[in-house]
Amino acid sequence: MPDGDGREVVPELRMQRVFDAPRRLVFEAWSKAEHVSRWFTPAPLTTPRCEVDFRAGGVFRVVMRMPGGTDLPFEGEFREIVPPERIVFVGKMHDGNEVSTTVTFAEHDGKTTLSVHQSYVFESDATRGANAGWAQTLTQLGDHVAALSSR
Repeated sequence: MPDGDGREVVPELRMQRVFDAPRRLVFEAWSKAEHVSRWFTPAPLTTPRCEVDFRAGGVFRVVMRMPGGTDLPFEGEFREIVPPERIVFVGKMHDGNEVSTTVTFAEHDGKTTLSVHQSYVFESDATRGANAGWAQTLTQLGDHVAALSSR
């Protein structure tokens, strides 16, 4: 969408969260379907299907189910994985639009600062709701990492 000077502006999201857990554990929560399926889909949606082939070129598929039963598929490809510092993936939303996501992990004093940067080639209701969705998702990630830490 063009700005006031006619330049193309890419809708984007930037979010940061600090977790009281080591970076390796927060990073691991992104690396396996058994973890991702527990936190990636914002409540009240559920995750009936989750596949994670955690390698550059690997596929990342999640089906998010709305409370009424409507499925919202997301399919992406990991473009870059630098353990335990950075994950980059590009995916297609349920409406076919593409989104690029970069997640970085920084550890300080045993805590992890996770930063999400997402850019879209479109603007829709999905992008306008992305802040709330990611806020819920990162809260769920924090709960999941806390449960992993207590094992």
